[in-house]
Amino acid sequence: MDDLFPFILFISFIILQRVVELFVAKGNEKWMKQQGAVEFGEKHYKYMVMMHVLFFVVLMVEKVLLERGLSRVWPFVLCLFCFAQFIRIWAIASLGKYWNTKILVLAGAQVVRKGPYRFLKHPNYFVVTIELFVVPLLFNAYYTAFLFTILNVIMLMIRIPEEEKALSALTKYEGVFQDCNRFIPRIVK
Repeated sequence: MDDLFPFILFISFIILQRVVELFVAKGNEKWMKQQGAVEFGEKHYKYMVMMHVLFFVVLMVEKVLLERGLSRVWPFVLCLFCFAQFIRIWAIASLGKYWNTKILVLAGAQVVRKGPYRFLKHPNYFVVTIELFVVPLLFNAYYTAFLFTILNVIMLMIRIPEEEKALSALTKYEGVFQDCNRFIPRIVK
């Protein structure tokens, strides 16, 4: 367990990042609701939050109880994680006040198609998918990687259609994103 301190440090960084993001999201939510935004997906949101909290719990349990060490390919896996963080920050910055962890839609709002949204409909979900797989792999927590990859796929099968339906109902989302894929960038038009 020589790598317990780096594990704690790394996980603490991610948790701190999530807490900061929740404060940003809460501020954005307040602003959007003042502008008249409508919330969608309230029923599944609590399950999504629970999934993300359980991810950290299960990862820590697997790491400690099964004495998982640092991956032999940790530099590569860490590079994937850093790449995901770059896209995460780019996506949040691109959406600005419209970024949120909830599905909040402002009727008639200009649909954002800049930053990573030029290439993907859902870069933030792309990042979460990468993270839920690579963070456990960094510490050889294969059970966590497998379980939460599956749970995330299930969650996104609910979340993405709900979000796209909400955006399509209140904005020109479909027209703006008609030539864009959800997760795989379209290189050639």
